[in-house]
Amino acid sequence: MSAPLRLVLFDVDGTLVDSQGAIVSAMTASFQALSLPVPDRAAILSIVGLSLPQALKRLAPDQAESVQARLVDGYKQAYHAQRLEQGAASSPLYPGARDVIEALHAKPEVLLGVATGKSQRGLDVLLEAHGLEQYFLTRQVADHHPSKPHPSMIEAALSETGVEASQTVMIGDTSFDMEMAAAAQVAGIGVSWGYHDRSALRGARHVIDSFEQLPETLADIWN
Repeated sequence: MSAPLRLVLFDVDGTLVDSQGAIVSAMTASFQALSLPVPDRAAILSIVGLSLPQALKRLAPDQAESVQARLVDGYKQAYHAQRLEQGAASSPLYPGARDVIEALHAKPEVLLGVATGKSQRGLDVLLEAHGLEQYFLTRQVADHHPSKPHPSMIEAALSETGVEASQTVMIGDTSFDMEMAAAAQVAGIGVSWGYHDRSALRGARHVIDSFEQLPETLADIWN
């Protein structure tokens, strides 16, 4: 009897790639362009994973919606400029990420996907820069969904792949990822190397400290 299809969904920023330098720099440039006080680094990293409009509502709650919208545009422009200048170096893969992605992709019963607060353009450019385009069957991005932790991204991935929620795992570094997993009734695996403290990942089924621990953790969930 063949194994059931299984789906592994990855968050991107803080999970697959370390983009904190690029995110903080772009957010700083956006606020400075409007002569607004720049949020501190911890505040900026706390909103990673949210869609940009939701992120700016949290970072600039006292500003008018029109100003928040300008901050969103300013962030996009600054981030894009950095990406053009630095390429893949602006968001390097975490140690072990590529090896695990390739190993999981080699299993015929395992499908891979992405659920990220990035835009479609941002995700496509990142995957191309790292040579990862061929690995992810389903790609859910902020352009087409409500912000995390709404379960829409995971629900769409399940619909696209035909995989059952019971055979699906969401891997991420933030409370938003774990809350999204719970809302979609899939298992959540938190990673300790990202942008939210380990204590914020209390909704996770497991928390891992390196990519090398992921295959064993997946086996524990699925067995």
